[in-house]
Amino acid sequence: MGTLADRRMVDPVLTDLARGYSNASFIFPKLFPLVKVAKEGGKIPQFNKEAFKIYNTERAIRAKSNRISPEGHSSIDFVLTEHDLEYPVDYREVSEDLLGLRQHATNVVTDAILLRNEKAAADIAQTLGNYAATNKVTLSGTDQWDNAASDPIDVIETARHAVRGQIAKFPNVAIIGIQAYKELSHHADVLDLIKYTQHSVMTVALLQTLLNIPKIYIGEAVYETDAGVLTDVWSDNMILAFVPQSENTSFYEPSFGYTLRKKDMPIIDTYDEGGKLELIRNTDMLISKIVGADAGYIINDTNS
Repeated sequence: MGTLADRRMVDPVLTDLARGYSNASFIFPKLFPLVKVAKEGGKIPQFNKEAFKIYNTERAIRAKSNRISPEGHSSIDFVLTEHDLEYPVDYREVSEDLLGLRQHATNVVTDAILLRNEKAAADIAQTLGNYAATNKVTLSGTDQWDNAASDPIDVIETARHAVRGQIAKFPNVAIIGIQAYKELSHHADVLDLIKYTQHSVMTVALLQTLLNIPKIYIGEAVYETDAGVLTDVWSDNMILAFVPQSENTSFYEPSFGYTLRKKDMPIIDTYDEGGKLELIRNTDMLISKIVGADAGYIINDTNS
């Protein structure tokens, strides 16, 4: 019967556009890197501390090779979720800039699917039950960052060392909700550190240096509730994690999480409806999973 792509009027130009499209507001791939998978379901490794053990590697002459005895290996089941959205273009809207209209439609449906996955990834990353007691803290009272008596630098340092204590590596990525970032970047203790630098204004790049976190991303995305209220996707918290930075990451590399996406997705196809409408449709299949909770830490309720 052929593949799904064989049976549809796939538009290669719009498909390439969707695959290369990015929106700076969506940061879930920074915490859950995208990895291609061949099947819609299966198992992926769940990481343990085996990589950090010290093994006997010396070998005497004519002796057998030293062998690692794998222990505690476990896996996580995954089932990809299909996301499908289409945008109608009326024949009366078609002008000389038909390609531009189709590109706009592609961006709209791509943005909507990415926002849905931004929200899904943020929900699991911000669920306190997904972290061990050693890898989370909920702030209250004078510890919250909108209180002048708080000490956010100490809280963040504690989080950094907690991750290192679990996986022998410091976190290299942090996601900060926009409200948490607002208070953190204006906190007197943080601003006081600027005087030891060549800068006069706080920036994300400077904050990375001051906090010893290579990559910091601000959660700016919002969504509209059923009641019509715009709400932040990333709440008033800060998530620190160790995440591989290679462009060709495999899910066999230890990481806090991954976003598994079906190979050759997303796909943009078009079809006609009644001779009046051209439908631009985006189909994607992906899901985000925490695969190494020990590699993450959440600072919750940063503001009162």
